[in-house]
Formats: sequence, structure tokens, C-alpha cells
Amino acid sequence: MADDKKHEDETREPDQLKDNESHPAENTERHNDTAGGEEEHSSKDRTSSNPAEGIKPLQRYAGFWMRFWAYSADLLIVFAVNGILLSPLAFFNAGSVSLLEFFTIQGLLSGLVMYLYFLIMTKITGQTLGKMIFGLKVVRKDMLPLRWSDLFFREVVGRLIHRLLVFTNVLYLVVAFTDEKQGIHDIFSDTRVIHAEK
Repeated sequence: MADDKKHEDETREPDQLKDNESHPAENTERHNDTAGGEEEHSSKDRTSSNPAEGIKPLQRYAGFWMRFWAYSADLLIVFAVNGILLSPLAFFNAGSVSLLEFFTIQGLLSGLVMYLYFLIMTKITGQTLGKMIFGLKVVRKDMLPLRWSDLFFREVVGRLIHRLLVFTNVLYLVVAFTDEKQGIHDIFSDTRVIHAEK
């Protein structure tokens, strides 16, 4: 019995060798499939173990016209607030309009209200009321929370440059020509305006 079993094993081994020699491509393919499966499994484990390193979600940048309408809505809101809060100060000027009106108490306070509105609203929510209406949001390039330094360069320095002279308002058109729809104030602060997720 032992001799018969040994004889069967000896005859089976050459047959298996013949199969391997006659179908080398199949064996290689089978080996590759196994290795590929293990590699894919290990890569999935790596990805799932650290979700922060996953694929960055694509952001939809807000174009010129969406930002224009949101900014227009914000200006209407600021003008309305200034009208309510600062209208009593108009009596100090006796209704006269001077070339230096910007430097009067009323002009300075209205400018302060506007800058504080953009600064505080953007810091707290990443949106002004106008941006909320049109579904827009200010974000950093790395998507971390906005810092006061980011907002100072964006909402104070950047907007001051835009409003410094009448023709500097044209600089807002830069938004229409940059890849990530950034304005001058966005470039200073390295921020973007995107469509907020609903």
C-alpha cells in the first residue's frame, strides 16, 4: 500500500510540473491578482487609517457676478445701518456737503461701521449677510479657520485699496480673470470665495 501511494505521488508531480510549464501566463496572472489584491487592501487600510490625507474635495469658486451681487446686497445693508445709527450726526453739518465729508465724524463712523461689519461677520461665520443670501463663503487656501490676520489684510487693507480712489474700484474686475476667482484683497490674504455647501 505504501509503495502504491508513493508511486501515485511521483506520477502526479510531473503532471503538475507539465501544467505549470504549459500555462505559465495563467500562473503569473494568478500570482499578480493575488499580489494586486493584497496591495489594494493595504492601500485602503492606509487611506482609511488617516482620513485627513484623503482626496481634497473640489471647490466651486464664486465668479465675478455672484460676488458683485453679494457685495451690492452688503452695501445696501451697511447703508441702512448707517442711516439708522448715524442720521442724528447729520444735524452737526447743517445739511451741507463739503469736499472733506469723508473726514468728518459722520464719514469716519460710517466707514468704521462698514469695515467692522465685513470684518466681524466674516470672522464669525465666514459669510456676510450678502454672501449668505447668494450662498457664498470666504475660506483659506488650506481650509483652516480664518484668522484675524487673514481678515485684516482682506477686509481692511484690501478694501481700503479698492476704495482709496474712484478708479481703484475697477480692480474688482481682477476676480473675472484669475484661475481661482481671487480679487486683490483675496490675494493679499490668500483666501478664496466659494459656493457654500447646502
